[in-house]
Amino acid sequence: MELLFVFLIFGLLGVVLLSLNALLGPKKTNPAKEQPFECGSPYLQDEIKPFPIKFSVVAFIFLLFDIEVVFFFPWALVFKEMRPAALVIMLAYGAILAAGFVYAWKKGAFKWD
Repeated sequence: MELLFVFLIFGLLGVVLLSLNALLGPKKTNPAKEQPFECGSPYLQDEIKPFPIKFSVVAFIFLLFDIEVVFFFPWALVFKEMRPAALVIMLAYGAILAAGFVYAWKKGAFKWD
């Protein structure tokens, strides 16, 4: 019953906020405001070089592996109290992690040309 009450309250709040936006929001459009805007300069200006995607790929791979390796820390803390099956599970987890690293390496994700 409480969950239904929460949905009702927040649904009503959403309707009220959308209605207030329609009533009080700006009505006139400006052609200058409708132009694409990127980083304080005109859109796709010739002097602006696009940011290389290689940096983003390496950053995402670092975050992915960094977050996955964090799962080893709690496992290491309770290693002595766990059963031998937990070791097999973590070895499988490490193998999947290593396979992903090798795959990214073979695809050339770490090459910085």
